[in-house]
Amino acid sequence: MTGAVETPLPSTADGSRSRDLLAQVVVRCMECGRRDDGTASRTSCANCGGLLDVVVPLDRQVTPDDLGKDLPETARHSGVWRYWPLLPHLPGDAIVSRWEGNTALYRDDRLARYAGLTDGSLQLKHEGQNPTGSFKDRGMTVGVSHAKAIGARIVACASTGNTSASLASYAAAAGMASLVLVPATKIATGKLAQTVAYGATVVQIDGDFDRALALLRELTAAYDVYLVNSVNPFRLEGQKTIIFEMLEQRGWEAPDWITLPGGNLGNTAAFGKAIAELHQVGLIDRMPRLAVIQAEGAAPFAAYHASGFEEYEPVEADTVATAIKIGDPASTPRARRSIEVTNGWVTTVSDAEILDAKAAIDRAGIGCEPASAASLAGLRRLTREGVVRPDESAVALLTGNILKDPDAVTAYHFDDIDGEPRPGANRPIRVAAELSALERVLSDALHG
Repeated sequence: MTGAVETPLPSTADGSRSRDLLAQVVVRCMECGRRDDGTASRTSCANCGGLLDVVVPLDRQVTPDDLGKDLPETARHSGVWRYWPLLPHLPGDAIVSRWEGNTALYRDDRLARYAGLTDGSLQLKHEGQNPTGSFKDRGMTVGVSHAKAIGARIVACASTGNTSASLASYAAAAGMASLVLVPATKIATGKLAQTVAYGATVVQIDGDFDRALALLRELTAAYDVYLVNSVNPFRLEGQKTIIFEMLEQRGWEAPDWITLPGGNLGNTAAFGKAIAELHQVGLIDRMPRLAVIQAEGAAPFAAYHASGFEEYEPVEADTVATAIKIGDPASTPRARRSIEVTNGWVTTVSDAEILDAKAAIDRAGIGCEPASAASLAGLRRLTREGVVRPDESAVALLTGNILKDPDAVTAYHFDDIDGEPRPGANRPIRVAAELSALERVLSDALHG
């Protein structure tokens, strides 16, 4: 691959220069094809209401040597802005970065065997190692940077927890006000605590995530408030870099499958776009298949896929995996495109399967929040059903840190189900304060 051109990040030191740069950014409706520029906040098409894509110029090949060059100080350590040639060209001094990305790609053959794959076939990309503990930081650095570039004063989101924590952190770093709408109940305390600590204005509503997002979209349509949910096309540009970084870590060798949890379907949308773009510029020579895993109690996209993408119905979501407890995903049309482009698959897993897979990941010393474990649980199901062959390679996405939902951990290990502990429960042992008692515990630990 030759002929790559280096394009340094520009600066907003000259205000007119900044406006000119934003005017060159193209946002296109995926439904009717209408094009607008990047000088304003847009989350839907003004013509037909369709979802939007940022159009990244890809009229040349990109080589690994093009990555990470000529970045400004604000972006130099970012695992997102490293992929500047494949991202929208925002003004350099508008970038708000907290060293996001740079997350680990683990291999543990115990988890490969759990999934029904051969040793060496499975890796886990752990996005819980981002600054606020979830993948949302990758999208937020681009979304909030765009908000800053266009002069937005307040950024907002609806959230089940992770988005709100990330938004609050990045808004604080940018010196911007932030507004967060969350359901009044069933929000993981770890996530809500982060959001409050970072200084966001938190509004609890009597309704679920889907109602919160609908309400916020009404607000942002009427007032000058920048919306940073996954309907925002700039946020998805940041989430593409999960795929970029994972494939770079693999030496640009694509796995057969990438499995990921499906909630609002922003990652599904971003991943399909990322894979297609990498293939177009020549960084990969084949496209991996996406497998989207939804919780059984929150699976409208799985039902849509099962109907051949003919019948779509929202559901009232109910799952222990709060991060994917979404009944009417906003990015459904984009997600459908990703499944079709990658010849992908969609399936469901029960809450019990999610929690057992989480226990396996935790016991491997990796750890994750419940929604993350849907990736492994779903891979296990697809292997058992013959969709994924045991000798195929896979990367499972872990979306959030284990401490995002500590209540789920304690409930799994301490609470009985029908009078019995769960299969992977690990309960503390209470003994007398005597050396002989500790000796018995030590003996049991050593001999299983």
